Amino acid sequence: MSPKPSSRLAKIETRHPAARLTLYNHKGGVGKTTLLVNIAAALAKIGKKVLLVDTDPQCNLTSYLVNSEVVDRWLEESDKPNGSTIWSAIKPFYESNSDFKKIKAYERRENVFLIPGDIKLSDFEQELSDIWIECLQRKVKGFKGAAAISQIVNELAWENEIDFIFYDVGPNIGPLNRVVLMDCDYFIVPAACDLFSTRALKTLGHTIQKWISEWQIITALAPDDVPLLPGKPFFLGYILQRFRMYGGVIASEFSTFASRLEKSAYADISQVLRKVDKNLANASSTANKLGQVKDFSSLVLQSQEEGEAFFEVSIGNPDQKRLAKIEFTAIAKKIVSETDIF
Repeated sequence: MSPKPSSRLAKIETRHPAARLTLYNHKGGVGKTTLLVNIAAALAKIGKKVLLVDTDPQCNLTSYLVNSEVVDRWLEESDKPNGSTIWSAIKPFYESNSDFKKIKAYERRENVFLIPGDIKLSDFEQELSDIWIECLQRKVKGFKGAAAISQIVNELAWENEIDFIFYDVGPNIGPLNRVVLMDCDYFIVPAACDLFSTRALKTLGHTIQKWISEWQIITALAPDDVPLLPGKPFFLGYILQRFRMYGGVIASEFSTFASRLEKSAYADISQVLRKVDKNLANASSTANKLGQVKDFSSLVLQSQEEGEAFFEVSIGNPDQKRLAKIEFTAIAKKIVSETDIF
């Protein structure tokens, strides 16, 4: 069982006990949103309540789960008094340092709730660079801004009795992802069986290590009674993706990359993070593989069109759907076990 990181939390409302996670890889094209939708559905199937938070200004998760006409309406109305996106909640703080607007989480299927994303979140991302500096300068507004998304999510987690919170983030190392990672208890790395995914892990590990180290300095300098993010995301492991199998094993053209990913996940993420805090990653390289998802390309398009998990689409190869359910259920159960959520 992975240790849940301890946190010095703000003297604000109690942090909801739900595990907060993100699937993070600054390399694009690894299918993290599709992976997230399937993991959430698998967790829901075993009785866990999941809150999905779309913090990617591209709104891919929202577009995946919600009809395009509804998404367009949400985006058109997000600046108005009846706005319902994550930007709608942040806007009063962004414009006048006021309290956050109350929004709701939309239940997209049984046990799966969504906080809709918004392209205007990119405006807040630009502000977050200054907010980080204000935190270093011990300014209260900076801490409130850094914890803005966390506090909005926290309220909705209490309201809907959530077990797991998943942030969907963009493929970059920008200031928005920085505050999201600092709010997470855990992060998972989706990685494809290719050379580029292996190379990306080195940058990813050092980036997160830098963010954690900087936040430790900020926390140490923080004045009393300001909201503080935990700032200690535990590396829960990686999920191997986009490979083919022959005879029940990974095909030879992909097995070399699978081996490299295991070594890189340990050397470039686990060991890097453990230099900061030994409780931020597993001590064993074999413990880092959270699961694997073979190439289900025949189900991807139908899944995106219907907004459903691979194993719940209306059409498709029954054997592929059965295998997808087995793989994602195994990942969901391991997440439950490793995060100690009951």
